[in-house]
Amino acid sequence: MLLPGPLVATHLAAGAVPGAADGTAVVTRADGGLVPWLEEADVVLGDASGAVPVRSVDPLTPLHRVPSGPPGEPEPAAVLLTAAEQLGSAGRTLATAVRYAKEREQFGRPIGAFQAVKHLCAGMLVRTELARAAVYAAAVTADPVEIAGAKLLADEAAVQGARDCLQVHGGMGFTWEAEVHLHLKRAWVRAELGQPAARAEEALAAAL
Repeated sequence: MLLPGPLVATHLAAGAVPGAADGTAVVTRADGGLVPWLEEADVVLGDASGAVPVRSVDPLTPLHRVPSGPPGEPEPAAVLLTAAEQLGSAGRTLATAVRYAKEREQFGRPIGAFQAVKHLCAGMLVRTELARAAVYAAAVTADPVEIAGAKLLADEAAVQGARDCLQVHGGMGFTWEAEVHLHLKRAWVRAELGQPAARAEEALAAAL
């Protein structure tokens, strides 16, 4: 099973990690900050010496933290792949919210008929499509600045989208029977991997 993060797109594309392409190897990358799946990894890219386990907001994504120090520059392709994962999560929570809004009924009609729920779903759609355009454009140009912008937009779409999806579901969204809370927890984790918001904003500001 391949579990990349902060993600190793260029290494996989180059075939540098045996077993990664066919999903038989667990791969992770350490370039400063949080490192997921460190103990489970068959291959660790980067220096993870001195890493200590930390409690993860997502209990299904174990994390370690590399000791403080100057973080390495994130690999643009890895940041882009993380953004693409966030985009996928945003799209899934949007579809989940819309489906539930059509099925769940209150006061004799689907909750999607109420304006407040419509506004939530519309906001999710706008953020998702804006992030989609940015991620696709960054994939074409491979420009680190555009990738930083795409990561910011995709993080917002994934995190806020999962929050809004929870709002649509109500208490049901927090149960293990629903996957909504997992999207939110994993979006939080991915937002801190590779190029967190503060570093992405610095990259964008430096390019002005």
